[in-house]
Amino acid sequence: MTMTDTLTSDVIGRRVEVNGEHATVRFSGVVPPVAGHWLGVEWDNPERGKHDGSHEGTVYFKCRHPTGGSFIRPNKVNFGVDLLTAIKNRYVLEGELEEEEEEEIVTIGNKPVETVGFDSVVKQQSQLSKLQEVSLRNCAVNGAGDRGAIAAACPNIRSIDLSKNLLSSWDEVVAIADQLRRLEVLNLSENKLTFPSGSPPPSGTFSALNELVLNRTGITWAQVLRCASGWPVLEKLYLESNDIVISERPVDVLQTVKVLDLSSNQLIDENQLLLIAHLPRLEQLILSDIGISSIHFPDAGIGCKTSTFPSLQYLVLNDNQISHWSVISELDKLPSLHALSCARNPLTERGRDAQTTRQHIIARVGQLRTLNKCAVEPEERRGAELDYRKAFGAEWKAAGGHQDPDRDRPSADFLAAHPRYQLLCRKYGAPEDGELKTQQPFRLKNQLLTLKIKCPNELDQEVVEKPLPESMTIQKVKGFLSRLLKVPVAKLLLSYESPKMPGREIELENDQQSLQFYSVENGDCLLVRW
Repeated sequence: MTMTDTLTSDVIGRRVEVNGEHATVRFSGVVPPVAGHWLGVEWDNPERGKHDGSHEGTVYFKCRHPTGGSFIRPNKVNFGVDLLTAIKNRYVLEGELEEEEEEEIVTIGNKPVETVGFDSVVKQQSQLSKLQEVSLRNCAVNGAGDRGAIAAACPNIRSIDLSKNLLSSWDEVVAIADQLRRLEVLNLSENKLTFPSGSPPPSGTFSALNELVLNRTGITWAQVLRCASGWPVLEKLYLESNDIVISERPVDVLQTVKVLDLSSNQLIDENQLLLIAHLPRLEQLILSDIGISSIHFPDAGIGCKTSTFPSLQYLVLNDNQISHWSVISELDKLPSLHALSCARNPLTERGRDAQTTRQHIIARVGQLRTLNKCAVEPEERRGAELDYRKAFGAEWKAAGGHQDPDRDRPSADFLAAHPRYQLLCRKYGAPEDGELKTQQPFRLKNQLLTLKIKCPNELDQEVVEKPLPESMTIQKVKGFLSRLLKVPVAKLLLSYESPKMPGREIELENDQQSLQFYSVENGDCLLVRW
């Protein structure tokens, strides 16, 4: 499109690029007293502008930010290129098109026709038709171009990245996708799009679309639901940074979605989340940086599972305002949850030991198999639950807990604060009085464990008892035992058994972890093999 064509057509609302910065045209015309034609633009980055669309007291257009606007000469503005031109610019190898052009005579009908570079055109078409994955980020794409041209040249595209281009409306996106009927992945992030006011008619345009990325496009929740009727098999939907408010429950749309990313939409609260709680196939929900501080499932009591989010397996709550353990305990109500990320919340950051925090989260959410992208092994879970049981034992007893089941009646407040505590007592036994003594963790005398040391494969080796600090790492324990038993460290294999868990042997396989990590206690027996 030439500059003359652009200025004679409707440019208002068009997306443009000026020296690497993106903007939307809000005005086209004369700005007295300066002669000539001007375009008034609203910048994506308001710091790039100079005013709010006014000049010498006259309002020519309006901006959301007082310094978001500028007047620019049309010859300074890039209106972009159509999709096929961008693909050719990016993917057609210049060397193949600049081969020596030989004149060739071909017969079309009964007439001989001279051709130049005929082989180059054929090679170009072949090259484009093979494309399946296309990345055109920041390539100034503004639309579909000539009708049918994309389908004729690139019929096999399955994945296309159109992020940070000059697309200005959902209709332009539809015009592109309508020619890519095999399209499965579409990224439209950072295109400031306008969306239709009504639901589009069924067309089959997105009949194969599996993944759609609409981060920073300005889409609203109502617009998502209106367009979603055209995404019949969509499984992954990314809506980051759109100031979304979840205003209504999806009905007959988004029912196939498995992954939903609502990160950095600061207006979302826990009540709005309940509107998407019945999406039947939702497995992964990403809620990073939405400012949420609480989550509650009112349909489920203590120790019960909620009927909401029935398929949710992975929940991401990074960079939020969670500061109370009750939020973590509430997550245990999710029936399918087995992976959680909750880094950089006040609860996990404010002066707490990271390992202790991790153990408490594991103990409070019984089905977790992955926490903050690190696997929760069975040994870690056992250690976390035993430590949690011990840490809150005194509080449990003060609230009415008792080793005798007939007298065990902890208060409702305690059970609300520690919903899994009774289950852990049934699993490992109620804490004994000796475990409930107030600990002073930074004084070595209160950290020493008296442990038996036994060598099962060495019949002549006597069982001995040694005091060891519970903070001692397995690596240092091996060093101590190497000196004691005169065996090279590299040959030692350690495990332990506890009178509380008869018949079970726990391997001490991580040299960097401590005895405390594995919940080794007074009177336990270290088993040493080589």
